[in-house]
Amino acid sequence: MCAITSLIINDYFGGDICKIHVDGISHYFNLIEKRIVDLTSSQFNHEIEYKDYQIIDRQKILTNDTKIRYHMLKSKLIKALLKQIDEKVYSCKSCDKLVDKFPNDATVFLGKDQTIVLVGEAPANNGWRKSHKLWRDINGKVLPSGVVLQKLFHIIDRNIFETTFLESVKCYPLERKNLKTCSNNCKSIMLEQLKILNPKLIITLGEFSTRNLLNFKFNKFADVVGNIYEVNGYSILPIYHPSPISPKGYKDNVPIFEKISEVKILNDNKMNGEIYE
Repeated sequence: MCAITSLIINDYFGGDICKIHVDGISHYFNLIEKRIVDLTSSQFNHEIEYKDYQIIDRQKILTNDTKIRYHMLKSKLIKALLKQIDEKVYSCKSCDKLVDKFPNDATVFLGKDQTIVLVGEAPANNGWRKSHKLWRDINGKVLPSGVVLQKLFHIIDRNIFETTFLESVKCYPLERKNLKTCSNNCKSIMLEQLKILNPKLIITLGEFSTRNLLNFKFNKFADVVGNIYEVNGYSILPIYHPSPISPKGYKDNVPIFEKISEVKILNDNKMNGEIYE
């Protein structure tokens, strides 16, 4: 457990992963701001002397069986943490008169691919929150916006049905005019979810989800679409909402995805912060 636990602590809190030998076996722990953090020390029945340790590159640990166990543990941790956030949503009273809640359901679709997290504006009344299938209606048919978005995702060789997705607004707004109020009320919850998911790239679908995440004001949505912004440790890419009734939903998003594909931005170890215009 020590190796995979140290990897997950490193994911969320940074610092270094360190290795020592205890009772003749390898043991891993974290060093964060000169403080020792060891969540698996209880496996030993004596105090550990943290000396003569070696700082280890995490990629050297992520091999074969360790990599599989790491992903299993992290997946379980993320699900457990997101479930706690969902409980906050269900008990929230901020928008009671403005929304219709979807009880006994998750507010994040946790896909296989968490490198990208898609952030939408708000649940559709006939969408995944009722069908329990991302981008599909209650009859299992792919929603029109899903068809458009999947065509865009083909450009970067990704699948929207495996990509983690959440909404800025957690409940269904009874009237669109309430989106701004609900977005503001849900912002802290959305930020908690993103902190848990820790994606490499956030793609915001439309104006409300973009305004909720960017830390500066802008006049026209077109001024920020297609640019990548570094905000609070996240790389955020606004795109036009992939609605088939909007002429920009597909046509004007294609160049954005082509640029992502060309620079292989998702294959980099760290986003380079370049702004694409």
